[in-house]
Order: sequence, then structure tokens, then C-alpha cells
Amino acid sequence: MPTNSDLSARDLSVVWHPCTQMKDHESLPMIPIRRGEGVWLEDFDGNRYLDAISSWWVNLFGHANPRINAALRDQLERLEHVILAGFTHEPAVTLAERLTALAPPGLTRAFYADNGSSAIEVALKMSYHYWRNCGQGQKTRFVTLGNGYHGETLGALAVGDVALFKETYAPLLMKVITAPSPDCFHRDRGEDWEAYSRRQFAAMEQILAERAGEIAAVIVEPLVQCAGGMRMYHPVYLSLLRDACDRYGVHLIADEIAVGFGRTGTLFACEQAGITPDFLCLSKGLTGGYLPLSVVLTRDEIYQAFYGDYQNLTAFLHSHSYTGNALACRAALATLDIFVEDRVIEANRPLAEAMAEAAAPLADHPQIGEVRQTGMILAVEMVKDKAAGSPYPWQERRGLRVYRHALGRGALLRPLGNVVYLMPPYVVTPDQIRWLVEVAAEGIDLATAD
Repeated sequence: MPTNSDLSARDLSVVWHPCTQMKDHESLPMIPIRRGEGVWLEDFDGNRYLDAISSWWVNLFGHANPRINAALRDQLERLEHVILAGFTHEPAVTLAERLTALAPPGLTRAFYADNGSSAIEVALKMSYHYWRNCGQGQKTRFVTLGNGYHGETLGALAVGDVALFKETYAPLLMKVITAPSPDCFHRDRGEDWEAYSRRQFAAMEQILAERAGEIAAVIVEPLVQCAGGMRMYHPVYLSLLRDACDRYGVHLIADEIAVGFGRTGTLFACEQAGITPDFLCLSKGLTGGYLPLSVVLTRDEIYQAFYGDYQNLTAFLHSHSYTGNALACRAALATLDIFVEDRVIEANRPLAEAMAEAAAPLADHPQIGEVRQTGMILAVEMVKDKAAGSPYPWQERRGLRVYRHALGRGALLRPLGNVVYLMPPYVVTPDQIRWLVEVAAEGIDLATAD
């Protein structure tokens, strides 16, 4: 069996890693993982790491989950994959039936893709194409929120607003309209989340009032802007946005790729606002972290705009080779089964409470600007000046110091810039949560000591 150093050396000679400046690994250890079980990852030297970020927010019920494993073994003996154009299979049909039954009312059609960015591309294209098929081809623009993130393919990147990802490729991207974020970090002292989110909506209302004739859709991450630093806002913003989109004849795209499947305390974040988007994009936790799969749920009205004789050229000609992969769909079905059998949404409430209780003392730290939480997402933001809320310069990479410390303590934390966050698998225990907060606090002390 190889050692960590053996496999790391082999890796660095051939693999180009995502979201990574590879030169960092001249000093930052590469961690080769041999196996996973529950919340734990184990490397080739026998070290264990508690997966506090669900392996990039995908793993809901632990690594090597016996129930998902069993479902995949069974599916392997039946069908691994088949083209989904002109063919179908039971896992894809059953999954679409179950998702449309669980989703906000009115979402009756499921279009499969194979990752989150692809789901966003589908929703953007489908919205524009719908208006074109309806004789409104002038509706070509999209509205996004400041600090939003929707993926890294060119369309998804265009409707995002995180400079680190977007600026380099700006000449390649379509032009979008950006409304101020309702993110409540910047609210006035004493102002509550609802009041601030309402106040921030005024700019969105104005954009829609003035430019609805050219706008196809508004795209948002409901409740939590994850890659933008786990910034959070009140559900009232979604209620106001749904109403405005209806009044002005604009689609609403809800990107729940990161926040869906229980992360915010409800199965879907949109539930907390009581709204149904026109497009609901899902991925990440959909398969419990096992296999790539995404789906866009939409209304029958939109489906019908593409339905017609082939000669009319109204069909949605978008495809992925692995669309509706049978193994991935079966993993997703097993994931939904666990939600039902274990009453996961209810079971997560004491875990969220444990997060809140453990992290509450951090609010008094002199270099922590905010401790915020939505459901099973906890974020702690390090700041240079607490009173002003001003950030540490990104060049100082304070979060990297926390990451290094956590690895040494046996925890996988991966801060977003100055934001340290927990987004653990739902099989984590309250004691493990308390320990993770302790490790994070140690790392923050070290990262802010100078």
C-alpha cells in the first residue's frame, strides 16, 4: 500500500487540481484519502479527518453509507447507463416523480444534467428559449445578485458576481444586470435581517420596473450565498421577488444546488418563503455525495412552449452524455429514502441548535465580525476591524492558516477567504460539532494573532 508521500508525489506529477494554485503544494501538504466512513476520512498513513464541509457540500449521510452502497450494488446488476434520448429507465422516472412531488407546488417537469453548472446553463437557456418560442425574443438579459455564485461554465460564470472567479474571463461573458445583494452582513447597527432584506429589494424592484421587457429571468441563491462567503438573508426577499417577477412577466430561477436537501432547515430553501420558482436547480446533495447528477425542475407551462411538431424547431436541443445516469438516479432515490426513513429534517434541528450554542461565544471575539447561521450552515467571519466590519486583505490568506491548523487537529475545514464555516454531513454528532467549533476557534486565534 502506498504512503501519503508516495501518492502525493505521483499526484503532483500528473494531476491539475480544481480551484487550486498548484504552487501552494510546494509547502502545503496534499492529503491522499484511502477510505471514508461516516463523517471521517482516512489517509494512507492512518490519519483521520472529520469532514466538516461534506466534501464540497455534497455528502449528506456520511461516506460509504451502507444504504446508498446497497442501492448502487443492486443497480449495478441491472443497468449502469443508457442514452436518455428516445430511451428511459425506472430510476430516472421514479426520481422525477418523487422530486416533483416533494418540490414547491407547480414544478411538474424534470430535466436532467450531470453537475450544478450544467443545471444553471439549462435553466438560462430554457428561460430565454421559452420567451423566444412565445414570440418575445427580445427578452435576452438576466438579473443576478451582487456576490452571487452559480458555477464556472461561461453562462453560469456570467450570472455570478464573485470577482475571484469571474474577472479573468469577463471578455468572454454575456452582460448581465446586477442588483445589490440582500446579504445582511452590511445591515445598519440594530437593523434586523427582515428590515434590511426588504430595504435591499428596492433596487431589484426598480430594475424590473424599468427593464422587464428585455429581461428573461432573475437568478438567485435562496437564503445563503455560499461561495460568496456564506452570506445570508431573510426569506422575505424571496417573497418580494416572486411577487415582482409575476407582476413584470419575468422568470425566477432558484439555484438550490448548494442549499437544497435540508441545508437551510427545510428540504428546499424556497419553502421558507412559501414560493415556487419557475426553475429550481438541484445537484450536490441530490445523490448523497456519491455521483454527479443535477436536475432542473420547471412548470408545465414552460414545457408546453417547447412541445410541437419537429418542423417548428421549438424543441430544447440540449444534452449531456450522462444525462439521467441510472446509477446516479438510484443513489438519489436512496438519498430520498433516508430523508423519509430517518425523518432527517426533524433530526437536524438539535444538530443546528448544537451549532448555534457552540459558536455563540465566538461573537465576542475581537476579530470576528459576525457569527451567522441558517439551518445546518454556520459561518464565522474574521475581520480586521470589528467596529467597521472591514475585512482582512485577501492577500494575507488568513483562512489558509485556519485550514492548516485544522488539518493538524484532524478536521477538514476549508475557509472561504476570511470566512470559516461548518457544513457537515447530517450524521455528525453534537459532540463532534462542539469539537469542530473548538478547532475552528483555535485556528481563528492563530490566524488573527498579528
